Amino acid sequence: MKATQLLHNLGQSIWLDNITRDLLNTGTLKHYIDELSVTGLTSNPTIFDHAIKNSGAYDTAIAAQLKAGKSGEELFFELALDDITRAADQFRPLHDKTNGVDGWVSLEVSPMLAHDTASTLREAKDLHGRAGRPNLFIKIPGTKEGLPAIEEAIFAGIPVNVTLLFSREQYIAAAEAFMRGVERRIDAGLNPNVGSVASVFISRWDAAVASKVPESLRNHLGIAVAMRTYQAYRTLLDSPRWQRVFNAGARPQRLLWASTGTKDPKASDILYVKALAAPFTVNTMPEATLKALAEHTELGSILAADGGDCEKVLAQFARAEIDIYALAAQLQDEGAKSFVQSWNELMGVIQSKSAAILKTALVA
Repeated sequence: MKATQLLHNLGQSIWLDNITRDLLNTGTLKHYIDELSVTGLTSNPTIFDHAIKNSGAYDTAIAAQLKAGKSGEELFFELALDDITRAADQFRPLHDKTNGVDGWVSLEVSPMLAHDTASTLREAKDLHGRAGRPNLFIKIPGTKEGLPAIEEAIFAGIPVNVTLLFSREQYIAAAEAFMRGVERRIDAGLNPNVGSVASVFISRWDAAVASKVPESLRNHLGIAVAMRTYQAYRTLLDSPRWQRVFNAGARPQRLLWASTGTKDPKASDILYVKALAAPFTVNTMPEATLKALAEHTELGSILAADGGDCEKVLAQFARAEIDIYALAAQLQDEGAKSFVQSWNELMGVIQSKSAAILKTALVA
């Protein structure tokens, strides 16, 4: 049996961290759903940048949007919403079958708004309304300014994928924002069942310290941080506060492992997938990692609910003069800046493709 099926049977959802029009048009996404146990999909500015830049599949749609008077960011979101809603429709049967636990797709607000609470909330409401799909998460970064927007979006009934989380503390802050939104809905007499996941990025930890730690510690930091975060997740799920809102009809915010593609060519191609196998969580993985996982036929042990030996491992990094807390803040800041860079590049691609299409139309 494929390891993808084993992971699904364990109770962890496998989501694809990619979307392109070619994936949709060729039936590849359907193949992943039918054969590789994929039950959801995530996107981000970098993914869309690569998708549009490296394919001619969007040219006709760009031409149509230009004719309708759209350009720049407005044009991009029309393209993105088309892709995302098509993907959402493919996952809708899974969403219905699991009563809304699974079958989600994610679309991110503009990363230019990562430090603008009001504009983030406004765009989240706009995108969700325009998509018109119940199984769409709006991705909002778990930055200091993003947390109030997350709370308000949940209170407004907008499902949220909290992105750019790197540590236990950042995860807990995001979980608190989710909880406040749900509790406010209960107090207001509203249905508290609003979907959410909290996305914790893994591999970037190891990439950040690869040249700063001994060989014996390479590729261990991301997993240790994940184990510490998983312990906090399980503790929160068991707390009276969480159980009260669940009893009122809310659904738990699931923990999602992001950035799970192996960066080190010397390490296993499914390093983070095997290490982070755990029920009632999500692993969103790049296509290469998904395909690699499908070639395996075993997984290994389940993630320990008590965090296992994570504190011992993290103590070794502390002795190697790695400040975990400072690095978490740095990684979140760098992640936000990276998405801004990808966004700017994406807008450049939209502009250059638009100019080429308009030039061709003039010549014709």
